[in-house]
Amino acid sequence: MTGDRSEDGARVAQGELSRFVEAVARAAGADEPSAEAVTRALVGASLRGVDSHGVRLLPHYVKGLKGGRINGSPNMTFTRQAPGAGGLDADDGLGHLAGYRAIGHGIELAEEAGIAAVAVGRSSHFGAAGAYTLEAAEKGYLAIAVCNADDIVLPFDAVEPFYGTNPISFAAPAAGKRPYLIDMATSAIPWNRVLQYRALGRDLPPEVVVDAAAGATTSAEDAVSLLPLGGAVYGYKGAALAGLAEVLSAALTGMAFSFAMPGFAGPDFSTPRGLGQFYVVIKPGVFRPEAAFAAGMADYLAQLRALPARDGAKVMAPGDREWAVERTRSASGIPLDGPTWQAFARQADELAVPPLVALA
Repeated sequence: MTGDRSEDGARVAQGELSRFVEAVARAAGADEPSAEAVTRALVGASLRGVDSHGVRLLPHYVKGLKGGRINGSPNMTFTRQAPGAGGLDADDGLGHLAGYRAIGHGIELAEEAGIAAVAVGRSSHFGAAGAYTLEAAEKGYLAIAVCNADDIVLPFDAVEPFYGTNPISFAAPAAGKRPYLIDMATSAIPWNRVLQYRALGRDLPPEVVVDAAAGATTSAEDAVSLLPLGGAVYGYKGAALAGLAEVLSAALTGMAFSFAMPGFAGPDFSTPRGLGQFYVVIKPGVFRPEAAFAAGMADYLAQLRALPARDGAKVMAPGDREWAVERTRSASGIPLDGPTWQAFARQADELAVPPLVALA
């Protein structure tokens, strides 16, 4: 790595970061489509400020590729099962490639049927769910994405985990603007946020994690499980949403439930995890004229953003924060924290990849 930046991290241009991530993925055993997909998803998440699911996850995927958990050259196959429905066998490949492929098939089906559903089986972790709904929205479609994950989240009033973070994303096009974008875990925070804060030596907010005794803690080091979205008081809402994602991702696809799949963090990096993903893609013009839909979305967003706000605050639509971060990072570079910069330096050495070059 250029420069002595290991403690404080560095800022890196989007193009340079993409070059490095793709080179590392290829060196670890990913074929060209897989490497391109994981690069687009990870760098896109970091560009939007979703750092917990951005490029910091690259070393994790390298472990999976080299250990055999992830098939770097999958033969993904799609089967159309009804006019507006199909299934994608991801062949244990990178979940990012599966996600983009599923959305692509969903768009093709929705163009004909108006609305389409695509179930994905034999997947691996797919990063930020918003990467795939955003892909559809930028092409003029509405999309919903869900996935399940290994059990790290307590159901409401439980003292043992049962659900994964089970993310949900929804995106819709907005004429002349970046899409309306919801991208959220159904847990209070994603587990990757815990790992990020642990690496940085930072405390977590209250009411988001519990320790080994199921007691509330703010220590990232002591955290062993997550609370559902809504925390100790309203967590039944987050738990219900986690169940929704579980039914669509596991019961409907035939893949492993959260409580039955190998853990994200290992120690086994040779056994495929068998995740399910599920997507719905909608062509707005089937339900009303596209111009009317676009005008309705524009009015809705304008009314929302014009609402009076608390002192020092601003009312934003879902996705506004991400687009603001994207503008800043496109201009000034994507920040990498110290632990991530160090991990990338080790990755470059181990895989004989040209080192990452930071901005001056």
